[in-house]
Amino acid sequence: MSLRAYELATLAAARALRSSYCMLAHGTVLAEKELDEPSVADIARGGGPLEPRERALMAFSDKIARNALDVSAEDVEALRSHGYRDEEIFDIASASAARCFFSKLLDAVGAEPDAGFLELSSPLRAVLTVGRPISREPMERVEPEED
Repeated sequence: MSLRAYELATLAAARALRSSYCMLAHGTVLAEKELDEPSVADIARGGGPLEPRERALMAFSDKIARNALDVSAEDVEALRSHGYRDEEIFDIASASAARCFFSKLLDAVGAEPDAGFLELSSPLRAVLTVGRPISREPMERVEPEED
């Protein structure tokens, strides 16, 4: 799975789950390695410079995150019609399901996005903050215990 495909699947699932932490983390990766900040902001809003096959990938990932029971053979066939192979569809589903697990775990323990995300440009930061607010406190460094 390409980095771009992984990040788009992850972003779609994180948006559906309203996970600020994951939106900020993976939106930042997209902005730094694949696209620019305005494009990532547009994608986070549901638009942006995506190919039709990438939009189909994100729709599939969104559906998995919202309610995987709603995913049908037609949804899988729609991805195939965009040229995705079964192995790629499995990877998209796996990335989406993993995002569900990790996003819910972060929310369950009350994790706030790291204060370092405050350094993002305010337009991008605003659109990627979809759930918990960014922490205002810098992360504490935990020193290992000496034996």
